[in-house]
Formats: sequence, C-alpha cells, structure tokens
Amino acid sequence: MKMKILLTHRQLYLIALFLSLFLSQNGFAQNGKLKITGEVIDSSDKLPIPGVNIYEKGTKNGQSTNFDGVYIIEVSNPNATLVFSYIGYETKEVQVNGQSQLNVSLLQDTKKLDEVIVIGYGTSKKADLTGSVASVSSEEILKRPVTNVAEALTGQIAGVKITATEGAPDAEINIRVRGGGSLSQDASPLYIVDGFPVTSISDISPSNIETITVLKDASSTAIYGSRGAYGVILITTKSGTKGNKIEVSYNTFTGFNKIRKTLDINGSKDYVNWQYEYALLSNDLTSFEDYLGTWDNINQYDSTPTTNWQDNIFGQTGIVQNHDLSVRGGSDKINYNFNYTHYDLKGIMIGSDYKRDNLSLRLKSKPNDNISLNYTVRYSDTEINGGGANEQNEKSTADSRMKHFIGFAPFEIDGVTSSSTDEDLASNLTNPYVTVADNNRRQFRRNFNMLGGISWNITDALQLSTDFGLDYYKFSDYRFYGKSTYYVNNTPAVENQGMPALIFSTRDDKRFRNATTLNYDFKKLLGNDHHLKVLLGGETINFKSNTLTNTIHAYPSFFTFDNAINLTTQGTPFSTENYNLPEDKLLSFFGRINYDFKNKYLLTATYRADGSSKFLGKNKWGYFPSVAAAWKISEESFLEKYDWLNLLKVRVSYGKAGNNNIPVGQTIQPFQSSVTSWINNVNSYWAASNVLANPDLKWETTTTQNLGIDYEIFNGRISGTFDTYKNLTSDLLINFPIPGTGYNTQYRNMGEIQNKGIEASLNVDAIKKEKFNLSFAFNISLNKNNINSLGELSDFGAASRWASTAIDTDFLVNVGQPLGLMYGYQSDGRYEVSDFDYVGGVYTLKPNVPSNSSIIGTVNPGSMKLKDTNGDGVVNLEDRTIIGNANPKHTGGFIINANYSNFDFSAGFNWSYGNDIYNATKIEHSTATSNAGQFRNLLTTMAEGVRWNNVDPTTGSLVTDPNQLTALNSNTSMWSPFMDRYVFSDWAVEDGSFLRLNTLTLGYSLPNDFIQKIGISRLRLYSTVSNVFVWTKYSGFDPEVSTRRQTPYTPGVDYSPYPKSRQILLGLNLNF
Repeated sequence: MKMKILLTHRQLYLIALFLSLFLSQNGFAQNGKLKITGEVIDSSDKLPIPGVNIYEKGTKNGQSTNFDGVYIIEVSNPNATLVFSYIGYETKEVQVNGQSQLNVSLLQDTKKLDEVIVIGYGTSKKADLTGSVASVSSEEILKRPVTNVAEALTGQIAGVKITATEGAPDAEINIRVRGGGSLSQDASPLYIVDGFPVTSISDISPSNIETITVLKDASSTAIYGSRGAYGVILITTKSGTKGNKIEVSYNTFTGFNKIRKTLDINGSKDYVNWQYEYALLSNDLTSFEDYLGTWDNINQYDSTPTTNWQDNIFGQTGIVQNHDLSVRGGSDKINYNFNYTHYDLKGIMIGSDYKRDNLSLRLKSKPNDNISLNYTVRYSDTEINGGGANEQNEKSTADSRMKHFIGFAPFEIDGVTSSSTDEDLASNLTNPYVTVADNNRRQFRRNFNMLGGISWNITDALQLSTDFGLDYYKFSDYRFYGKSTYYVNNTPAVENQGMPALIFSTRDDKRFRNATTLNYDFKKLLGNDHHLKVLLGGETINFKSNTLTNTIHAYPSFFTFDNAINLTTQGTPFSTENYNLPEDKLLSFFGRINYDFKNKYLLTATYRADGSSKFLGKNKWGYFPSVAAAWKISEESFLEKYDWLNLLKVRVSYGKAGNNNIPVGQTIQPFQSSVTSWINNVNSYWAASNVLANPDLKWETTTTQNLGIDYEIFNGRISGTFDTYKNLTSDLLINFPIPGTGYNTQYRNMGEIQNKGIEASLNVDAIKKEKFNLSFAFNISLNKNNINSLGELSDFGAASRWASTAIDTDFLVNVGQPLGLMYGYQSDGRYEVSDFDYVGGVYTLKPNVPSNSSIIGTVNPGSMKLKDTNGDGVVNLEDRTIIGNANPKHTGGFIINANYSNFDFSAGFNWSYGNDIYNATKIEHSTATSNAGQFRNLLTTMAEGVRWNNVDPTTGSLVTDPNQLTALNSNTSMWSPFMDRYVFSDWAVEDGSFLRLNTLTLGYSLPNDFIQKIGISRLRLYSTVSNVFVWTKYSGFDPEVSTRRQTPYTPGVDYSPYPKSRQILLGLNLNF
C-alpha cells in the first residue's frame, strides 16, 4: 500500500486541551470537544489500512492512521463529521454523534484502482490505455534516495536502458527506449516536464516528482510528432493539496562515497625490472641509470613500498549531503506546492565536486467552476568542478589522467617531485597531482523554466486550454590547460607554447512554446455504451542558441586555474568565436480520437503534422499518423465466472513518428569563425564550414508496430505486461564523411535501421498480512538491432580515437549487422622460439609462420601474435574482422520491497547480459610502445612471471640463446609488452555482463501514537547503500561504461574512466 500522510495545523496549546480530555469519563472536555479513537479496515479482507487521512469536515483538524490502522483525533464538537480518505478507496464521511469509539471500513474504489497515467496532452486510466506505456510513482522514487531522474528509472521499466557512462559526479547518462533508433544522431527520448519540452532532466529534483511516465510505441508518442521517434518521458511535478491542509515535508540524507574497485598494477620490484628490460630493448640504458640506478643495485627495490596512485587520486572520501524542503497546501479555490533542494557531492577524485540548488513553485487556481489557472516556475543552479579522468573535448588523449594515475612510477624517484615534470622524459614522469591541476575545469549550469496556462470549461463536454512556456538555459564552461598538457605544448604559437592557457565559453539557449488544445467529450450524445473523446490542438516552439568562446594563451608560467579565471587580461588573446545558430522553429497541428464501446473495445487514432525550419520546400512538413486498438477480454461475459481475473487486455498499435535532430542551417551553406583564414593576406575571420550543405534533407521517420498484453489477477496481487515490437527507422539523418571534396562531412538521408524485441514486467504482492508485506517487481527486455541499409554503401568504418591515430578503424558499421560492432584482430597468443630459425645470432620467422610485423613492428620470440584470418601468409589490415558486439542480449531489473511492523526494506537490482566491452585501458597499460613506454608502469597482466622475459636474472643481460630463452619463459603465458604501437585484438574484448545490487535500503518509521503527540505525522529513519555489489567477469573498474562518446558509432569503449563509487547514506523523512 502506498502511504500518503497529510499535515495539520495543530497548535501547541492543544496539549493542555488533551489533558482535560483524559480527565473526562465520557470523553467530553469542559469546552465541548471530543476525543475519538478507532480502527480503519479494508471492507473486503478486513485488514487494517495504515496512512488513511482523517480530518474534521470544515476545519484544518486532521490525523492519519498508524501502521495498525488505528487513529486518535479530537473534534471540536460531538456532532462533527469525520472524512476518511485513502488512495484506492472511496472517500467516506461519518457523523460522530457523540461516539468516542468509531471503527470504519472503507470500500475499494475501482476507478481509483485504475491508476491514472499522464499521456501526451492529457491523462488516461491505465486500464484504458491502448499503447505501450509505463510509469513510476513518487512513492517508488522515495523508497530509495536518488539524486537524478535517471537513477529513479534504473531497473524499473522494461524497454528502458539507462547507462551511466562512468562514475564522475556529472557523468553523462544515456537513456534509450527500445534501443533508440537513429544511427548517428542523438537517440535520447523526448523529455516533457509539466507539459514543457526540455533538453535535459539532470537538474530536476527527484523528490519533487509526482509521476514519471514513459511512452514507448508510436501510438503513444505520435502525438508529439517529430520529437517522439525515440520515446517520450513525461515528468509531472507535485502540486498542492485541497481541504485547507498544509503539508510540510523535510527529507535529508548524508553519507560518503568510496571507490569500489581499483586496477591491479605492478609493484615496485616488477616496475623496475621491466624498466630495465625496456631500456635494454630500446638501447637506452643511460636514462634508466640516471633515475633508477644500475643492475648491480636493482635488488634494493625488492622491499620498496608500492604507491598505488589510484588510491591517491581516487581514494578520497566523497562526502554527500542532500536537503529537501516541501510545503504543500491549498483550498478548493487555489493550491500550491513549493520545493527547495540543495545537493552537494564531493567526488572521490581530488578536485571534483558537484553542487546543485533547485527551487520550484507550482500554483493552481480555480476562480470559478469553469476556469482553471496554473502556473509553474522552476530554477536550478549547478556548479561542477574538476577536469575528470579523460579528455572528452578531444584536445588529445595524451592528456588522459588515467594514463598517469596507473602509469606513473609506484614509488618516489629522486629528482622527480610532486610539482614538476622532467622535460627530457616528456609526460611519462608527470606527477599525477600535476596532471589533475593542469587539466582543470569549472562548469556552471543555470536553468529557468516558466509555464502558465488557462483552461475554460465552455460546457460540461467542451474544454479549451492554452499554455505558454519559456525555458532559459545558460551554460558557462572554463577549461584550464597547465604546462604539462599536450594542448599548451602543441597548439599555441611557438613562442607561447609550454605556458598555461584558458578556454572559456558561454552558451545561451532560449525556448518559447505555446500550445492550445480543444477537448470534446461526446458522453451526452452517444449514451452509456459508447464513449468518444476528441482532441484538437496546435503548437509552436521557437528555439534560439548562441555560444561565445574565448581562447587565451601564454599566461605566466606560475598561474593556477583560479589565477587564469580572475586575471584573464594577463594572457595573450588567441581567438574569439561567436557561434550564433539560426532560429529553430516548429509549427504543429495535431488531433486524437479516443473511442470505446462498453469499456471493452477501445480505439485510439492520432495524427500530427510538423513543419520544421530545418528543412526546405516540400520537405518542410512531416506527417505522423498512428492507430491503436485494445480488447478487454476480462470484461466479456464468458469470463465472468473467473472472479480471480481482474484484467486481461490485448493491445495492438501501428504508427509513425519523426526526427529532425540535426543542427539548424544544414540546408544552406554556413560559415564559421576562424583565426587562420586569410584572403589576400588579410585575416577574413570567417571561413567556409567544414560541413557541406544539403538542400534536399528531409524528415527521418520511425514506423512502429506493437502487440501487447496487460493482465491483473487475484485482486491485483499479481499483475504485469508483455509486449513485442518492431521499430523501423528510414531516411536516416547521417553526418557522412566526404573526403576529397574540401569538406569533412555532409548530412544526408541514407539507410534504414531496425529495432525489434520483447519486453515483459511482473509485479507480485507475495505476502499481504497485518504486520508483514512482501512484494516483487521484475522486468526484462530483449532488443535486437539491425542496419537494413546504408544507401549506396555496404559498410563503413568508425574510430574511437582513444589512441589517436595508432588505432584507426576499430568499429564497423555494416549492413545486416547491429550498430556497435568492434573491429580488430584475432589474438593468436605469442610467437614462441619454435616459430623462428636462429642462424648467426638472428631470429627469422619460419616460412609457414605468418608475420604481423606491419602491425606491431619487429617480430621476435615473445612478440604478440595475431591470426592470419584470410590465409595469405601475412597479417595486415585485411585480417581485421568483427571481434565484439556492444549490444546486450537482454537487460532488466528486479526490486524487492518488504515491510514488517514499522520497518521497511528495499533492494534494487539491474543487469545486462551478452554485451562486450572494449577494454582500451587494458591495452594501454599492458603495452610499452617503443616511443612512449619509458618509465610507464603496467598492469599485473604484464607482471614478471606472467609476461615474456628477455633478461637473464643472474647477469642482467639480454638472453638470445634459443634454449635459454625457452627455459626462461616456460612458465610465462603473456607476450612481451614491447612493440611499436597499440593493437586492438579480441584479447581486449571482454564479457560485459553483470548483475548489480544497485540499492539496499533499511528504514524504520517511529510509531504514530508517539510522534503525533508532538505534532509530527511521519518520522522515518533509513540507511541506504548504493552500488553495493557487482557480479561480473569484467576486469575493468565497472562493466557499465562507455567513455568514447564523440560519435554514437563507438559504444562500449572503456578508456580512462572516472571509477564508480560505493555510497553509504543515512537519511530522514519528516512530515508535519
């Protein structure tokens, strides 16, 4: 049962009146007041109902039942009327008539039990839905403390996959409904908050949410036309209350985060032994001896303590605290909801933190029976500090922080301090603390959203509504590059290189929306058996964006990040870029018909036309129809005898939705600012864009088909859904490479992609006793993605670029295959001594042994060996093949909820099965390239005794004799890390399947009969552990990762991630 407790205005002076009540034998006080006690039960199963709202009619005086269904209330006179109300039950009014003991039974309200779901431009009873729709209520959200909407949805809804790309406080979270649908564009769903479209939901306070509804098929999303192709997430925030009651709630939690897992690195002894071997192989023993000594004293490192820099950089305790205050109230004429939330998180990585403040106010007014007014205003202010662990703005992966945290020497080296870098050794001996300070970032996000509307009930059947909305978003980004970074050592003019630089930009987005709808209900014209509702509407959305970027080089060498921000004039201006996008305009007309016959046969038809300024001429308008039907089999007479069957409904739908998610202005040739464009020896400032215009662009269209079943049995004790679907997206909008034209890319309509799958959900109230309740919720999704066409192409390659140009194409986009195919070599172990002829002190591969020297460089015994897949006797680029798939076979989640007496328990799990992860971090830190491996530490995959060894442990010289080399490596299994470049092979493709115990919560609510004496209606204490445990075979930090996000072609890459942490919280829910 869901508990909703209302607050009263009881004043402290009532304590004295209570004392007088106890002294009265018949319950009457001298002033005529009456104390009443009683129990509230369910009329069907006779079980007590906790949390029932009880108030004296016409007053603000109210109470609620405790966990045992018992209540105590004092009324103003013996003839008062008590009102009993609870979600899912009929409201009941009872005349007191002087009784001091009043037991009440409530009838289940079948209309309320049919949960009301928010849909596009309206609401519907869940039982009457014809499309595929799922929702999460505020009660479910509050069972576990979450900090953003995505966390609230994780593992909750079938067909909705949520992936946190890494563990940073501001980590990007990808939400995909039924696999998305686009090939190269953002496939995120449309977000609607209180009727207003927004670009992000990361800054919305979860505690202020009433419901989250996910629309999954086109019959549900087509009403949103061009913006609903990849699903729609509708968020409704909390509104005020009626009955002259005020609810005040204060929710808070505090706790800490710690890194859940670190990678195993070589200790001091293994590090030095490898560095010595690397120096011999590189023929550069002098550098080794300058810093680490000679072979004769190498044994001194056997007992040298090992410093794991992951602990130093990611090992701080991240303190988190959240404070949330809500005030709700109102009368029959006006109600309000005010919410303020403050969230503060100190990350586990030094220098990283996240702060967010949210303010919201929602007002609803009904000045008369025919007019309703609503007004909502929200403001969020977010500050994010820290440069993170990777280089997402792609200046260079050379500045990857993980490269230094794992690769830096595991002990202090003489001459290398924590605040300096050795110029001769470039970045390999840059202290990790320096790389953090030199790659710093500060971001500010401010969002203001305002929405106002009016509804006019012209008649009982006809309603006209209109609303206006304004959304303003400002993003400020300050990025600092210190002396050790690749950027300042390569990008500025020669005289300014090696000196700090700052890039700061400000982006302003403004969105204005107006929507008008007309609803007509034909209930008075068609009789009782037929029900018909018609919706007509129009909508306009205008969007404008401007970005101003300034780049400043050559700050004084001692400048820190704060110095650079506060003293910008002390640097040398390099460029100013003002990127002013054309206005994005959308004009829409839409309509919907809902019809049912005898509440058994339901039909929904929708049509929407969207005109977008992103397209020209006949392509400007897109048309998106849909139709859906449902049959409530459980309402048929032949099933009446099965009283255990509450609902059995079959749904079928077909529809189209569109996508225009490309930058504005791609149909005409744009220009961009440039500081390197010259005409007749004069800086022109403007240069042609590197994207070629395409005037023939048109709408991308998604056609969906859905067949589903909803069921509910045993009075709702067991319920669930089952859906099978097929989504076909054609005329894909792809930013296609066009080399040799003078341009880099061009947006084109080309190709077709398909997602089809099965999803199911099951909810079970396993135990429902007086003092013990146990329930389970389970969902699973199986989605299969396939590229049906790429226009005139059969395939093309994509590159994640984690290793710059060392690894080029490592993903393949191929017709007949899913998106996310990893493309590389098949590992064949290593070259053994037996693969070579040894003549005159030289190893030469035997004639029948393929060579991969064009890939890794010189091949010797112990070198990495790759398979010759095409059998031509040579391993080269032609031998690459598909070696991994980032798509899971199925995903899902399950939740366990339990209550015993005043204790509550909740456990949330989510999983993914069958997906592969491209572990680029393992490649980088198991490889010592000939030009960048010096003084870099490695993972224990390359520990001594595991990797191939070329050094005689007695003499310290390289072993060349075949027999000695064979004996030396008889117990080793890995190849030598020494090679010319990084290589992507299936050795780095790992199983990314996991089962995560995501949240574990234990709470205790103090007894009502105790807390109500001090004016508190609810006081709950709880503890929550998040990211409790992960069952997985994956060797990296966490299997839920995707860090190379510059292109959607390269999912599932794990390179230099910010590790995810485990969080332990203590919290309090307090209601007055």
